[in-house]
Amino acid sequence: MTDATRNLLEQHFDTAFAAPDGIAKLRELILTLAMQGKLVAQDPSDPPASELLKEIEVEKQRLVKEGKIKKPRPLPPIKPEEVPYQLPQGWEWVRLGDVLSFEYGDNLPANKRSNSGEFPVYGSNGIVGTHKEAFVNEPCIVVGRKGSAGALNLCLSEGCCVTDVAYYCVPPEGIDLNFCFKLLHILKLDSLGKGIKPGLNRNEAYELAIAIPPLPEQHRIVARIDQLMARCDELEKLRKEREEKRVVVHAAAIKQLLDAPDGTAWDFIQQHFGELYTVKENVAELRKAILQLAVMGRLAPQNPNDPPASELLKEIEKEKQRLVKEGKIKKPKPLPPIKPEEVPYELPEGWEWVRLEKVSTKIHYGYTASADHNAQNVRLLRITDIQDNKVDWETVPGCNAKKEDVAQYLLTDNDILIARTGGTVGKSYLVQGISVDAAFASYLIRVVPSGCMDVRFIKYFAESPLYWKQLYAACSGTGQPNVNGTSLSQLLLALPPLPEQHRIVSRIDQLMALCDTLEHRIDAATGKQTQLLGAVMAQV
Repeated sequence: MTDATRNLLEQHFDTAFAAPDGIAKLRELILTLAMQGKLVAQDPSDPPASELLKEIEVEKQRLVKEGKIKKPRPLPPIKPEEVPYQLPQGWEWVRLGDVLSFEYGDNLPANKRSNSGEFPVYGSNGIVGTHKEAFVNEPCIVVGRKGSAGALNLCLSEGCCVTDVAYYCVPPEGIDLNFCFKLLHILKLDSLGKGIKPGLNRNEAYELAIAIPPLPEQHRIVARIDQLMARCDELEKLRKEREEKRVVVHAAAIKQLLDAPDGTAWDFIQQHFGELYTVKENVAELRKAILQLAVMGRLAPQNPNDPPASELLKEIEKEKQRLVKEGKIKKPKPLPPIKPEEVPYELPEGWEWVRLEKVSTKIHYGYTASADHNAQNVRLLRITDIQDNKVDWETVPGCNAKKEDVAQYLLTDNDILIARTGGTVGKSYLVQGISVDAAFASYLIRVVPSGCMDVRFIKYFAESPLYWKQLYAACSGTGQPNVNGTSLSQLLLALPPLPEQHRIVSRIDQLMALCDTLEHRIDAATGKQTQLLGAVMAQV
């Protein structure tokens, strides 16, 4: 290996540790350098590859003459334009099919395997069972033919079975088995797979140009690759341990932040922002903590001059009575009283525990209809139309209903929609700035907050750990999870005075913007690391 190559690798080990996919790229670089003859020094006393290629050809002719193999079809000579780089002295360019043969595996369905035998059975991408008899009686390379086309597995045992969804390859004398396995890795045979179910055509693989070094150099290359791959393994382990430690430290800080009444945990997090927030997983946990602190009354300061939540509840009750009198809503049914064992924690002075329906004027299911992209009268908002708290109203389909028929389902600003079934159960969406006539579909539940509430406080509640813990507990169904309107209406909400709701929402907005900035920084740092990695790779 030249000093330049050694320096390149040393530089790359440092770079690879920082970049997200750096170690995988480093492994690729090691194999690339190896197959270009740049990983180990050449020895002029090694017999050249041209000699071992002659021996391989003589052996093939003998086997053909003895009827043990068919005469290989002739392969075209390698043209100058096919040669991607210059080889060291003693190496040779050949077609893969000139030195290797991919043999078909045998039909061995699962019901015919003994599954108690000593010999491994290989499918297209690894061991799929065992058998008492071996079809291949020496170490080989298994190459995926169907399904996982081009996948590579090395069998070092003296016998194995290869099924008919794979090929097996036993390199001839003069080609080191381990070198051959590593060589096949850089050919990316999976890219030759075609069709809906990828299949590797061995004749296409046979035409690939490969570089063959002298046999002694093959052994040196394998030893050096193994040494460097072991170092990659150490790097991977070290990085995993570092990331796990960062997550554990962050989790402990977040727990203290939620449990401790003083600000020491927040001080610790602020002091170690650069170390803790280099991965998005920690930012996601910070978002949860912010929302949990908000609904615990520990995110914004209390003001003794604020009218208490009990007064706010009286105003909400007056609003409901007025709406009932005007015929706009039905008289609410009495809600079950809140039991002491339901209360998860103590609230600040002036707050109240209430059920969600207490601060809502209406909670009900959506309209049952089929979506029709050709209908123009009324749009029908479905669960699938809500992505990342956003709706592209241009893509929301219509439904065959008149506006007057769906009047009670038409969406208005400040409605909160909640998915009641499936993988998105519990996800919420706050309707704001709606400019089209749209009803909401039956797999959504609408919560209409009281006009006396800060609607965004309720929306943030519907994203908090307090909400999710209750919602999952209320879900029913052994298959897809479901939540019904009654369960949703009875969720506990920690209600602060209205002025404090505004302060909490403002503080959440501020801290969520900080989280956005942290994620942008992580993306930017990741991009820079990847660019640096690419620049180092480009030097090869």
